[in-house]
Amino acid sequence: TGAQGLLVLDEYGDRDYNLSLIYTTVQHNKYMVLAHFDTSKNATTIIDNHPNFIWKSLPNDVPGEAQNLLLIFKKQTKTTLFCELSARSAFVLFGHRKYRKEHKEKKWSHIPADLITPLERNENHISLKIDEDKRKDSTEKLRRAKYDKKVVILKDLNFKDSNFTISQKRELNKLLQIDYYNLTKFYGTVKMDSEIYCVTEYCERGSLRDVLNDKISYPNGTFMDWEFKISVMYDIAKGMSYLHSSKLEVHGHLKSTNCVVDNRMVVKITDFGCNTILPPRKDLWTPPEHLRQDGVSQKGDVYSFGIIAQEIIQRMETFYVEVCCSISEKIYQVKHYQNKNGRLPFRPDLCFETAGEKEMEVLVLVKSCWDEDPEKRPDFKNIESKLGKIFSNFHNESNDSYMDTLIRRLQLYSRNLEHLVGERTKLYKAERDRADRLNFMLLPELVVKSLKETGQVKPELFEEVTIYFSDIVGFTTICKYSTPMEVVDMLNDMYKNFDSILDNHDVYKVETIGDAYMVASGLPKRNGNRHAVDITRMSLDILSFMGSFELGHLPGLPVWIRIGIHSGPCAAGVVGIKMPRYCLFGDTVNTASRMESTGSPLRIHISQSTINILHRTESQAEYEVRGETFLKGKGVEITYWLTGLKNEKYNLPTPPSAENQQRLQAEFAEMITTSLQKRNATQGK
Repeated sequence: TGAQGLLVLDEYGDRDYNLSLIYTTVQHNKYMVLAHFDTSKNATTIIDNHPNFIWKSLPNDVPGEAQNLLLIFKKQTKTTLFCELSARSAFVLFGHRKYRKEHKEKKWSHIPADLITPLERNENHISLKIDEDKRKDSTEKLRRAKYDKKVVILKDLNFKDSNFTISQKRELNKLLQIDYYNLTKFYGTVKMDSEIYCVTEYCERGSLRDVLNDKISYPNGTFMDWEFKISVMYDIAKGMSYLHSSKLEVHGHLKSTNCVVDNRMVVKITDFGCNTILPPRKDLWTPPEHLRQDGVSQKGDVYSFGIIAQEIIQRMETFYVEVCCSISEKIYQVKHYQNKNGRLPFRPDLCFETAGEKEMEVLVLVKSCWDEDPEKRPDFKNIESKLGKIFSNFHNESNDSYMDTLIRRLQLYSRNLEHLVGERTKLYKAERDRADRLNFMLLPELVVKSLKETGQVKPELFEEVTIYFSDIVGFTTICKYSTPMEVVDMLNDMYKNFDSILDNHDVYKVETIGDAYMVASGLPKRNGNRHAVDITRMSLDILSFMGSFELGHLPGLPVWIRIGIHSGPCAAGVVGIKMPRYCLFGDTVNTASRMESTGSPLRIHISQSTINILHRTESQAEYEVRGETFLKGKGVEITYWLTGLKNEKYNLPTPPSAENQQRLQAEFAEMITTSLQKRNATQGK
């Protein structure tokens, strides 16, 4: 049963009809039935044997002698029926395909995460860049991965919800259909670590902005000449021309960091087709009409191309203007332009004065791309055509074939590569020396050399060394009344001055732990009996400095330190793999620490073994006998107070007496409170 009732089909699938032949009478001008035709029987039944129509008699029913009206009518009816059925079938098929296409565009599925293999940053990547150049790169770090045996880039879409809207799914499906030489291939999206990533083609040389910044690898004079710059602009124009004629129609985020360069120096455009996912941007590449009102347009892409072209020509910062450096100020000037008193729009600088005839054509084209009126900007078909003609003219003028140009460029590249290797070698040596200096600040020079040459440091026994320990008296109480940053600033101010004093003596700073400061002499480089002399001289210098040192956040509060010195045998070596440290081991280290902890404020507590070594040297140390002192783990020993060196003057602070020391320790918290009140009163004024 069909829409018009019961349908009868013959054995061939044709529909059977009962048709009536109707004519208009001449006499009464009425419709009358002349005959019936049954298609199932292929038979005609005459109803009116004496019809009243314009013919005197019925036409001849013999084919060939005269046209049979009924046969003609039957054929026409079957033809009309066939055409009607064909049209309806085509309409139904078209509608079904359209429905399937729309249904497919509304569906989107991520690439399975197990098909994506993230790569380390240094894997499958060879570069002449050193760390200093990498720090100058302005582009964000992108994740590289392996997908379908190809290296790809994973770009974070900053899209937490994996459920895309219908419009976003349609845009992503359109992206999958884009396949052009100057556009990066889009493979899909993947959900990894609760983030949604866009999977796109990887280009080895990075962004166009990186290439323009690297004037060592791509110098202006030999490599990136005018011909090459025009070819770069031509690549971008071809890619954008294709993109504008595709279903995506517009880029919306075009800028030099979204143009990437592959290993054949072909420029490709990326980050297109995500306008429904990515938020609208407002930067130096954004056209004025979209700075004023959010949106994207093809003419806006042309403006962005003009800004990129100026970057390529000048090889300066983006939107370079000699009179303005602030990015926010540049955007403000572009956005708030008003056409008053013939004032020109705010645009980047172009050097028209020094340009030749062919270069002038390019500059005029670039200038037209950033016209204030979007309708006056050329489209990319026009830009592509003009750049193609200009590029061809460069070849015609030089009378070089493409092969000659290729050979010339290879020669230039070879010479530039030699220059590049030389420059990189110098930079590498400078970086190596800087790394060595940094290592020498963390480890002794002999230890660093041993690590570089053999990869290990053998522990070593030193028969005689002198070790220094000091700490701050009342440090815990000071921390109680100070903020963490004030404590850090206090220690930094104090120990920076200690470090500068160490530079004048043959000593090695072992480490600082909290307020404890540890120094040794006689290792890792042996110096005979001088180790005791150097430590005593350094101790006297440090104590002299403490006589004038004052805390910045606690003015007027006395700062006391205790110093302990001991000499004896010691073992030293590098311990650990991560963050290796040069450590000292042995009873000498423990005894030196006990000498410090049993000492007194503003005193240098020195052991008998160190006094014996000083006696063996020409230095005449001045000291006082303290008497018997109990040292944990050692028992009772005779110890001394170092007071100076003969014929040498030191401005040492006066140590407190035992009574004053006990009183000051009891009143120390009150003194800190008074100092804080003075500071607050001073700040209030």
